[in-house]
Amino acid sequence: MDQNTLSRRSFLRNAGLTATALTLGCYGIGSDKTIAAIVRPDKDAGPSTELMSWISIDESGQVTIFNHRSEMGQGTWQSIPQIVAEELEVKMDMVRVEYVPSNPEKFGPQPQEGSFSIRGWYEQLLRMGASAREMLIEAAAKQWNVSKAECHAKNGQVIHERTGRTLNYGVLVKEAALISPPQQVQLKSRKDYTLIGKSLRRKDTASKVNGTALFGLDKKVPGMLYAVVERNPRIRGKVKSFDDTATMTVAGIKRVFKTQRVIFGVMFEGVAVVADTLWTAMQGRKLLKVEWDDQGFEHLDSDGLLTRMHEDLKKPEPSEAFETSLKNCHATLDATYELPFQSHSCMEPLNCLADVKSDSITIWGPIQEANWIQADLSERFGIPKSNVTVNMTFLGGGFGRKGFPDYPYEAALISKVMQAPVQVVWTREDDMTMGPFRGGAVYRCRGGVNSQNQISALQVISAGPGMGPGQDHDENPQAMSENRGELAGILTDYYKTIPHYSFGGVSTKFPLPTMWWRAPVANIAAFAGESFIDELCHAAQQDPLHFRKAHLVSSRYVALIDKLAVISNWQSRRKGDGWGIAITDCFGGIVGQVVKISRRADNKIRIDKVFALIDCGWYVNPDIIRAQIEGSIVMAMGASIFHSTHFKDGRAVENNFNTYRMPRIGDIPEIEVHIMENDEKPGGVGEPGLPAFAPALSNAIFDLSGRRIRTLPFRLEDI
Repeated sequence: MDQNTLSRRSFLRNAGLTATALTLGCYGIGSDKTIAAIVRPDKDAGPSTELMSWISIDESGQVTIFNHRSEMGQGTWQSIPQIVAEELEVKMDMVRVEYVPSNPEKFGPQPQEGSFSIRGWYEQLLRMGASAREMLIEAAAKQWNVSKAECHAKNGQVIHERTGRTLNYGVLVKEAALISPPQQVQLKSRKDYTLIGKSLRRKDTASKVNGTALFGLDKKVPGMLYAVVERNPRIRGKVKSFDDTATMTVAGIKRVFKTQRVIFGVMFEGVAVVADTLWTAMQGRKLLKVEWDDQGFEHLDSDGLLTRMHEDLKKPEPSEAFETSLKNCHATLDATYELPFQSHSCMEPLNCLADVKSDSITIWGPIQEANWIQADLSERFGIPKSNVTVNMTFLGGGFGRKGFPDYPYEAALISKVMQAPVQVVWTREDDMTMGPFRGGAVYRCRGGVNSQNQISALQVISAGPGMGPGQDHDENPQAMSENRGELAGILTDYYKTIPHYSFGGVSTKFPLPTMWWRAPVANIAAFAGESFIDELCHAAQQDPLHFRKAHLVSSRYVALIDKLAVISNWQSRRKGDGWGIAITDCFGGIVGQVVKISRRADNKIRIDKVFALIDCGWYVNPDIIRAQIEGSIVMAMGASIFHSTHFKDGRAVENNFNTYRMPRIGDIPEIEVHIMENDEKPGGVGEPGLPAFAPALSNAIFDLSGRRIRTLPFRLEDI
């Protein structure tokens, strides 16, 4: 193009930087369940509203989705724009995705938890796309002076049906931006979708392959410093004193000082080493000498903790009604299951870049819960939330750990002392040993079957530290109640078909912090529940799949178990193979898994195949679902047969992947994932895929060897 003819408007249009854009927000009034109203951001929505997500279309026709959810591999970077683009009638190659910073007043709730991104916001996202489409159609109809009913949108254009005339969204955006968004829009029928339900290529794949994707460790700002923190290996201990004489001899070390982080309201101390490069800070830390005050709390070993949890199982007062029902059973069982502590061990260790000024805080990093972290920093530093900006990068895994505010708070404290932007980086050893951990637990399961070979009584009592800063426990556990409580992960039909059930738990005293870990609670409770149901099945001498089906009344559950039988070819089971089944329901997703195992020529057990079937209702992208289920199974496999965290003298033992062994590619069996087709509302995917694997594998071990697995992890080579 001739330089003299390139106007400012043409330059901006060609560069995709036009000032005029149709930007829509989606406001939900009152609660997360409320149907949102579509508004333009320049309109005052009032104090009781929250903006959920934005889309913007500029004069070049470029569509930008401002993603308010974190992307840690689960696929929001693709699925959210794919939903909007469907109703907006644009191709995915016309869509650009950008993160937005924390801003609950403008963008609404932004935490990434509970597999909630799609099931929580799909309708609002659809309506945003449809409203923008209708505004563009109305703008085109006005230009042509025709009825809006004579026009439709497709592939980023408005088309006049009678004459075939077309107008690109980009040339309509200025006028469309002046139109009030419609509050009632007609959404497509599922049969008419062209994008939703299709395995479209993810928007973040290319950047993650070519290295341009920005993760927390990649973020750099001018003048930034680097810090690592020496933390007490017993976590709760305080800093008595430190000697930084040798540390300060390292060229590039800026300062050494005591710092802290907060977990569930409890302060945990450490010593920060700040330098001009990360390598320098790490070298300085190695020379640091710290004397710790480890008084006032227990230094437990894993064996001592396990003994305490077993003792706690005896504390709840029995339910007389349940005890009576158990005596009347045809056959009874009593089994105890043990589950270990686990590290989150994300591939990207914790890190955070903070820039704290007198009246503002800016954070960059792998943030899973932007709003929570913004609110926490605002309260602790006394700075208005509007002056606290939390910028999300891509996350190299999260699993709940990166939703916690302790590591951004620690980074902000260090930045405040240094009066400069500081990136705090956790080493792999820090990440694995400093908690919070997934809490271990023990479950005592008692139950019986009647003469009709159905479960007549079921009781589950759990003991473990739960989630919190540590030290808390139940002084006076409640009595067990007849037909009360629930067991995370198991099918709700059991509450309808088992005449007598009783669930309860005890909080065990433990000095170290514990928190959520992918599929919280269900990731441990389902192992006990589905393993014990399998034990009751064999006590009744029944087929494990048919036994479960006999207790189901929901057509949705029945449809899933019937299809699971078909895809796994359950009836083909033969002697010499081991087949195990488990079905779980959590976070809005129902998952059935069948694990097939056999013995190799050397007599060692091999996992041959995993069949997985998920009912997540209405869904967006099958490839993302398959990837999530596969990842869940691999993660569950690690926690079942490879790794766990032990404690000795109050310290975490496993501190890197040489002792906390991850599944390797040669360990992974064939995984076949199927998706149920139905008209149910969307459910979760990223978390529901995990809990069923451990019990399905353990049930397969019993089918093959006759040995019951009641303690995780176990070693296949020991069976």
